[in-house]
Amino acid sequence: MNALEINDLHINIAEKPIVKGLTLTVRKGEVHAIMGPNGTGKSTLAKAIAGHPDYEITSGSVLLDGRNILEMEPDERARAGLFLAFQYPCEIPGVSIANFLRAASQARLPEGEEIDATAYYKRLYSKMDALKIDRKFTARSVNEGFSGGEKKRCEILQMAMLEPSYAVMDETDSGLDIDALKIVAEGVNALRGPKLGVLLITHYQRLLDYIVPDFVHVMWDGRIVKSGDKSLALELEAKGYDWVKAEFAATTAAAK
Repeated sequence: MNALEINDLHINIAEKPIVKGLTLTVRKGEVHAIMGPNGTGKSTLAKAIAGHPDYEITSGSVLLDGRNILEMEPDERARAGLFLAFQYPCEIPGVSIANFLRAASQARLPEGEEIDATAYYKRLYSKMDALKIDRKFTARSVNEGFSGGEKKRCEILQMAMLEPSYAVMDETDSGLDIDALKIVAEGVNALRGPKLGVLLITHYQRLLDYIVPDFVHVMWDGRIVKSGDKSLALELEAKGYDWVKAEFAATTAAAK
């Protein structure tokens, strides 16, 4: 199947269970949003899928187009087509965005094959123009002194250049004002299409005003407890999460 398939995934941090049997399938061309209060395991899910060493996957599987990525190192997962946009992107002083993206692009080529500099910059500037990013941006060091919006825009440019099959975006709206949020949303929407599946993790419905998801899932106590369309996000905005928790508790109690 051409999909990111998460099957009965269990994840621990320092031997404490955080994700407790999560199952979700994201197909290419789809945008899925995961919502939920703090501490439910949303960011844990994102980082564990990407291969962060602090997160122990105790059982379950994650398949990317049928391949088990849990057997891969983080860089192998990236080359296989997985992209993680961080909640808080780190700074890399002294490394320009242009050189960073060139190194990342080079790393995806077969061993012994060299990137063509002319073709690389032509493609880079084409992507920047499409995303309405000033070309001077590439001379700056990665995320150094960047505003929240600039950091997120840098990640959108990385997505555009690396062309992943699946992008996991961990609270990409964190710390953004409305103007920055709109800019980032425009970038994500420009990349939407049949070759990209997106898993969008967020606390708030406001991001989904600009990036309209195909599916919305509510995460609670380490698992997905409710799914729906964009209207579910609007309901959560109006009513909060307590009604979902109560509904889940009642369903769990009835099943015992």
